[in-house]
Amino acid sequence: MHIEKIVTKKVSETVSEQLEEMIASGVINPGEKLPSVRELCDQFGVGRSAVRDAITVLKGKGLVTVKQGEGTYVTPFDSSRIFNQNLYFSDPKKVTELFQVRKIVETGMAEMAAGSRSERDLAEMKHILKSQGDSPWEDDYRFHSAIAKATGNPLLMQFVTFISETIKHSMIDFHRFIQSSPETVKTISKHHEQIFESISSGHSSQAKACMLEHLTFVESILHKSLHQNHSS
Repeated sequence: MHIEKIVTKKVSETVSEQLEEMIASGVINPGEKLPSVRELCDQFGVGRSAVRDAITVLKGKGLVTVKQGEGTYVTPFDSSRIFNQNLYFSDPKKVTELFQVRKIVETGMAEMAAGSRSERDLAEMKHILKSQGDSPWEDDYRFHSAIAKATGNPLLMQFVTFISETIKHSMIDFHRFIQSSPETVKTISKHHEQIFESISSGHSSQAKACMLEHLTFVESILHKSLHQNHSS
């Protein structure tokens, strides 16, 4: 009979795993300062060496930054580490790949929001749709971000932030492009209204379908703008 030895985790590993989970779940936000080593020792009931080792592990993963004389901070999200912003909208293939991801995640996000949204979430979405500001891109981002927030899942909120930061400059150009087509602007606005109404009514499948229609339309316009830029 073969019996495997029971391996006990180091205390520092347990501490680093718990801190990493707190960062991933949004309990500790990007840019936020971690409690001092002494405070963490008290909270976890461990020694200083275990906490220091745990912070070293998190630092190695790029999750925290240690500032001498100040403390340890959660590393702000930097989308440029993963994607080049200019990459996506200079290549039609990359546009298609990006929207494949958005269609998978954001349709599910809308579906989930329809079942979990609060009255406060709905009020925020409604306010965004009614108060059109000077930046169409910002309004667009705020609406999609509000839907992510309505799911109650912090990882989805991070996803929307990630996508928005990655494609920010391209989306600003996109909104400038569609300003010459009032019909396109009207269609996008109508899509947002339909998504909101579906989420507000709690119709999950409808919210999912409306989001898919919206993203498919935006993708087609992006390809059109790319084609026009390459032709000019």
